[in-house]
Amino acid sequence: MQFLRRWVELFVDPRRILNLRHLLRYFFDWREFNSQAGGASLLNSFPVLGDRASHSPFGPRFFFQGSWIARELAEASPPLHVDIASSVLTMSVLSAHVPTIFVDYRPLVVRQNNLMSVAGDINSLPFADASVGSLSCLHVIEHIGLGRYGDRVAVGGAKKAARELARVVRNDGAFYLSTPVGRERVCFNAHRISSPHTVVSWFPDMQLQCFSYVDDAGRLHVNAPMSDADGLSYGCGLFTFRKSAAASAPFRRQR
Repeated sequence: MQFLRRWVELFVDPRRILNLRHLLRYFFDWREFNSQAGGASLLNSFPVLGDRASHSPFGPRFFFQGSWIARELAEASPPLHVDIASSVLTMSVLSAHVPTIFVDYRPLVVRQNNLMSVAGDINSLPFADASVGSLSCLHVIEHIGLGRYGDRVAVGGAKKAARELARVVRNDGAFYLSTPVGRERVCFNAHRISSPHTVVSWFPDMQLQCFSYVDDAGRLHVNAPMSDADGLSYGCGLFTFRKSAAASAPFRRQR
């Protein structure tokens, strides 16, 4: 059923069809407004039918992800933060209190105080070994190697990207990662879903400081056991790592 829904939604958005149930109310409201205004042209009408809700709608994964990284950086207060291809809206807010370098395969063309955007590939980052003290990569690594964003197809794309991310973090530096967690599978070409233990195994020279996650019902669990998220269908894992100060040799970029 989910398979059919995913393919049908490529061509038909059922949410817009369901919103038609509000159309009659729209015309009643327009008639009332027209009466109060003493005349209003229907040619200027702009029906927005999907906002009649009792609560503010939001996407829990991205809401809690943004809240999490903002609080982590507010506490750590790094002099400079580097982000790899995460939400541009989140970065626009973070850069208000932390100078931020935003790196993306598709660079952000915008001017903003404390925010610098540079072009870069997650598999070949424009930073020297062990040079970044504070790094984040949020809801990105699961896409690498699936061709979704124009990159080359590679079965081991996520693990390769993890190695490159770890390479640039300096010893004792902080790394913040989010990615889908739960029953392991690849939903080609959208994303991967991984066990939290698998994600941690991608970073052998990183020490996990804290694991939190958003469950299938959209609830946030802070500082939780990783095993609690193994059975999820599509959760969001929030990992706070610190690179081991004992790491004698930084990762070398793979050619």
